[in-house]
Amino acid sequence: MGAPLPPGPLPRGAVVTRVRRISDRYIEGTTLRLRQQSDSDGHTVFKLTQKLGDQADGARQGLITTVYLTNVEFGVLAKLPAKVLTKTRHSVPPFGIDVFDGVLSGLVLAEAEFNSAAEAAALALPSFIGHEVSEDPRFTGGHLVTASRQELENWLAQHGIKLNSPTDQEHFQSGRQLHGSN
Repeated sequence: MGAPLPPGPLPRGAVVTRVRRISDRYIEGTTLRLRQQSDSDGHTVFKLTQKLGDQADGARQGLITTVYLTNVEFGVLAKLPAKVLTKTRHSVPPFGIDVFDGVLSGLVLAEAEFNSAAEAAALALPSFIGHEVSEDPRFTGGHLVTASRQELENWLAQHGIKLNSPTDQEHFQSGRQLHGSN
């Protein structure tokens, strides 16, 4: 999930087909993520997701189970202790480009999702993708949510990326992910 871009969070000329605000609550002591996702038109979706990952052919593959929730159900589960990650997702097919907030501000990750390993292998990365970090588990939401600013900067430095400030959008990460079973 991730690689660095030219100035600004999105590539020049990008055709954005959808924008969503996402708040992910990673429930402590579990592999569960509680998500509130709001579209720019105000429509909000609530989901509980479990991702059990596995690594294959440079793409993250695994079992993904998602349950859609009502607002009330979300409210009940949101009381559980959790670490929170917020971001804005811009859909630029075939990529979802996530612009992170808070401690992760300045980090921009692109993720492409596929239905098969063959589709993932066939993707030619566009020129705006600077670094491929699909095989680095530190760039998954479950790891990023626990990262300090210093840890993030150190992880990026290992990929030759410098993140100078929370507003530095100079670099952009990309990744490939296979859809699991829902």
